[in-house]
Amino acid sequence: MRQSGMLIPTLREVPAEAEAASHRLLLRGGFIRPLAAGIYTYLPMGWRVLKKLQQLIREEMDRTGAQELHMPALQPAELWQQSERYNVYGPELIRLHDRHLREFALGPTHEEVVTALIRDTVSSYRSFPMTVYQLQTKFRDELRPRFGLLRGREFLMKDAYSFAMDWDSLDLSYRAMYEAYQRIFARCGLHYAAVEADAGSIGGEGETHEFMALAEVGEDTIAVCPGCGYAANLEKAVSVRPDQVDGSSGSIGACEAFPTPSIKTIDQLVQTLELPADAFIKTLVYVADGQPVAVAVRGDQEVNELKVRHWLQAESLELADEQTIREAAGGPAGFVGPVGLSIKLLVDYSAAALSSGIAGANEADHHLRNVVPGRDFPLDHTGDFRNVKEGDCCPRCRDSLKLARGIEIGHVFKLGTKYSGKLKAEITDASGRPTKLIMGCYGIGISRLLSAIAEQHHDEHGIPWPASIAPFRVHLIPVSIQDEAQRALAESLYEQLTKHGVEVLIDDREERPGVKFKDADLIGIPIRIVIGKKAADGLVEFKLRGSGEQTEVTASEALERILRQASDDFGIL
Repeated sequence: MRQSGMLIPTLREVPAEAEAASHRLLLRGGFIRPLAAGIYTYLPMGWRVLKKLQQLIREEMDRTGAQELHMPALQPAELWQQSERYNVYGPELIRLHDRHLREFALGPTHEEVVTALIRDTVSSYRSFPMTVYQLQTKFRDELRPRFGLLRGREFLMKDAYSFAMDWDSLDLSYRAMYEAYQRIFARCGLHYAAVEADAGSIGGEGETHEFMALAEVGEDTIAVCPGCGYAANLEKAVSVRPDQVDGSSGSIGACEAFPTPSIKTIDQLVQTLELPADAFIKTLVYVADGQPVAVAVRGDQEVNELKVRHWLQAESLELADEQTIREAAGGPAGFVGPVGLSIKLLVDYSAAALSSGIAGANEADHHLRNVVPGRDFPLDHTGDFRNVKEGDCCPRCRDSLKLARGIEIGHVFKLGTKYSGKLKAEITDASGRPTKLIMGCYGIGISRLLSAIAEQHHDEHGIPWPASIAPFRVHLIPVSIQDEAQRALAESLYEQLTKHGVEVLIDDREERPGVKFKDADLIGIPIRIVIGKKAADGLVEFKLRGSGEQTEVTASEALERILRQASDDFGIL
């Protein structure tokens, strides 16, 4: 391709709205342009990278035996009502009516559609197990689209769905997809972790794993054990349960109130009383499916709302407002404690293990000291209700857990019969009995993957793309297109490389060398051949964009090296 005719609108200034490095550089490099909040146009260079990603993903999906299809983005609302996700999915589901006032949704995912499809088209148990997949645009009305492609309202996704007659077959499909994802992300040059995760609104009846690209800009926190490899999303992560203190409450005086005027937070209590945060019991009031419930954790811990919701088996969970707190606890927010509560009290193991602590008195401007778990408040409902912290003991090997930030790039689920049961997707088995299909689903955010790769691979000058997904393999840059020797050598290399099937971008623009080199850095094509003053002698500059390695070689040597590297699609350039 000739750069003079391509739409590559590079930018010199950093866009004000771009917070993440990947967002800034994808905009500056002319890969994407915004249309509206969370909605982007993929310009030719960005689309070339996306097509490479799609091809790579297709290769690995086909390798598992999965079959590609394409399902409609416009979905009847009745399907979502049958699966009982219509209300659960919330405002992220974009809803609309056609001219006949029939209600539809723009698909954020396709569990309902694919379940109905297989139910209505496959009749024999001999057809299973079966896996189908598609690469398609999805829609989610995100409350706060941010970080460019990392959280958008319209995005490209690969979603696959497996169907089986039994759980053993599902296990095989799940493992095949898990391993395919490992190959995909390795071929993309990503540093990632597969972590235990929560199924969220997708739901399911078995294990689920997220694939996280490690990056500081990631919106997810993951806990990783360097000793045994245990890894889990913060929502799901657990650590070794603290030992219960074996002390006699008789040696601790009765709990008593003391004044703490306007001192509401743990930080304020730590500063005023000059005690560590783990000397306090923090109590929060929530509303779960309309009913108030209190959760007590140690003062240095944070409540994990997902764990609380799962323990309660609640559909919804949110912090209570001021009026609800006063009605449930008798005192204002900031002074709530576990003693004397009339509502259900969940106590985290960290709080239950304290010999005594300081807690709110359920009275404005007062706290209680000498509060003993089990003596002064019940331990009827104890469990793991907190987020793990850096340094907590791994639940498998007791090594210290580390926390890291990650970008979710893939997710695999064991759905079981969550959808087949509600949409009545049944097949008669070999013995003549109707059997609900056992399902799995497997997603990769392709456009998000584009940003994740840029986030991990960028430098201050641009995005050095891995060779497997780079928009072109070689960037030919004649310093002066008006120079006859430079132009002739550049055209000769361009013709020979193109003839051998190597993707080449030749910068044939009449621009200053500095402009060409800055644009080349932004675009990040793996191999750069600069044809300059020594073109008449057949010499060129051979540069690897990723490592910065730069050598002067003959044009024939450059050609030979490129062809040798191009023969290995997975070579590191």
